[in-house]
Amino acid sequence: MKTLEKLFAEKLLKIKAIKLQPANPFTWASGWKSPFYCDNRKTLSYPSLRNFVKIEIARVILERFGQVDAIAGVATGAIPQGALVADLLNLPFVYVRSTPKEHGLENLIEGELRPGMRVVVIEDLVSTGGSSLKAVEAIRRDGCDVIGMVAAFTYGFAVADKAFKEAKVPLVTLTNYESVLEVSLKTGYIQESDVEILDEWRKSPADWDAK
Repeated sequence: MKTLEKLFAEKLLKIKAIKLQPANPFTWASGWKSPFYCDNRKTLSYPSLRNFVKIEIARVILERFGQVDAIAGVATGAIPQGALVADLLNLPFVYVRSTPKEHGLENLIEGELRPGMRVVVIEDLVSTGGSSLKAVEAIRRDGCDVIGMVAAFTYGFAVADKAFKEAKVPLVTLTNYESVLEVSLKTGYIQESDVEILDEWRKSPADWDAK
């Protein structure tokens, strides 16, 4: 029986949500260069896969976190996934901006939270963990208890693992870098030579140079 990590990895590869560009690397919000990119937001365009993600995130929340009072999505990638999950669980939903709105009410958190609420944060992917944990900080400043985060994908970097541990935020993901790489190689989506490049990048992603 396939694990959830391998099954979801297969589904991401099927819709070509995994991008590999060693010669023309992607630039992340953190400034890091990467030959690898997981665009799992593409799942929103495939109804059956969108439902799969919604149901699996909801299942993880129910199994891992017990009583939950609200769901929060991290803008912008996790807003639709978070809203879908909140709707399925019949829970209040908010989303957290990266910066406060520049006009109107200048909100950082859109929606309504009450102090003491137990909140699960939804994220589309985790790289360094910086933007994800900023959302956690914003929710905690509102007097709520962030009891965990569920993300569709994580690169599993040590810097992120350390940051989540220090912030005391349990992180659960549907799949991860290792599972995607294993399935990609097994199915011929990438070649052994690609793995060598990715291994070099993974050793020191902050300093990796495509040249």
